This record gives sequence, C-alpha cells and structure tokens, in this order.
Amino acid sequence: MSFFKGEPNSSSDAREPIPAEEDAVLEKVARKVVQWRMAVPAILFIESVKPLNYIGSQAMVFFEPIVQTIFNFRDYEIFQKALERRENMENLLQKIEKYDADLYDREKALKKFLKTEKKKWKWYQRYLGIARPKIEYPEEFRRSLFEDNKNVDLNNSK
Repeated sequence: MSFFKGEPNSSSDAREPIPAEEDAVLEKVARKVVQWRMAVPAILFIESVKPLNYIGSQAMVFFEPIVQTIFNFRDYEIFQKALERRENMENLLQKIEKYDADLYDREKALKKFLKTEKKKWKWYQRYLGIARPKIEYPEEFRRSLFEDNKNVDLNNSK
C-alpha cells in the first residue's frame, strides 16, 4: 500500500498521450516564439517557472474573462489546459528548441550561399556597392520555415 498516486515502479510510457488539439496549440506557440526570435528568453523563462506550471494555468483561468473581452482567442482554453500537465512544459521546450535549431541551420546555409554569391561579384560591386547584381535565391530559401508565412519572397525584399 502506498500513500502516493500510481505504483512506485511505474514507467513513464504508461502516461496518457497528449491530446491532438493540445499538441497543435503547443506547436503553434513554439513556432511563434521562434518566429519572433525569442527562443532563448522563452526557454529561460519556461525552465525557471516549470515547477509553477499549475499555478500559471490557474492564473490564466482567473484572467480569462478579462482576456476574452479584449481578445477572442479560441485556443486560450486549450493552452490553459495544456499548462496543467507538467509533461507539456517539457514538450513545449523541446518544440521550441527543435524549431530554433532548424532556423539556425537555415540561416547558416543562407549565409554560406550569400558568401559564395558575393565572391562572383566584381570588386566595385563587393566593396563599393555599385551596380550590385540581383541575387536569385534557391527554392529552399524562398519558401518559409513556418507554414503561416507562405507569402515571403526574398527576391523582392531589400
């Protein structure tokens, strides 16, 4: 007989799977954090308040009427319920880290591509910026890393 919930030798595989709508909301939050380039502050904040996740979700319940009058969030309640489960905090951290690593790899490849392109320029184009040729980006850099920004076109940006 035990005073604690569950068996003392229970494995972590016996946990309930994360519901699909909670996983989708966590995915959306992780993408927005990385898209706004706030991955490091978000990871630091989440790691520091991880033991207080249930209190944070209850604070979201308390402020829900105020937030719902200003904003109309349909994912607010799902996100609040996701914060109640401790494993979702770790899941959110892993998603942020994964997307941040993808963004870092993409930026590194883009810098390498631009460096090789600039080596093809004449000296006055490279150093003085006179008559710079138009750079044609490969398809892998034209499409967005995040699905909600599909209309990004690098050829028209300066």
